[in-house]
Amino acid sequence: MSLVLVLRYAGFALVASAANLGAQRLAAAAYGGPFALLAALVAGTGVGLVVKYLLDKRWVFEDRSGGIEAHARRFSLYTLTGAGTTALFWGVEAAADALFGADWRLVGGAAGLAAGYVIKYRLDRRFVFAGRAA
Repeated sequence: MSLVLVLRYAGFALVASAANLGAQRLAAAAYGGPFALLAALVAGTGVGLVVKYLLDKRWVFEDRSGGIEAHARRFSLYTLTGAGTTALFWGVEAAADALFGADWRLVGGAAGLAAGYVIKYRLDRRFVFAGRAA
């Protein structure tokens, strides 16, 4: 993996993390009910997933395939590889919230996202974008 690719992937992880955490803040501000943490996690994960997929597909794995069928297949696999890393991210964020309070929840989320992205790159390279440039 070249340095340029590492920096690109890390930069996109930061962009997707910011989108994720920003969507969480908006969801938490919009809904303060008993399921506020879950609502924030779901909103953030959805936004972050789409942002990261679009950036990775084009700029990390250089996948130029188009059409609804190709996108549906790749996005489905991309989402599937993200299931375990999402569980890791949610677990770390929920643990930070439970152990240290709401002020530390997003710090836990950022740490969980960082660990998850390292694992996700390897999964995506092997199962989603196999044979691509990365």
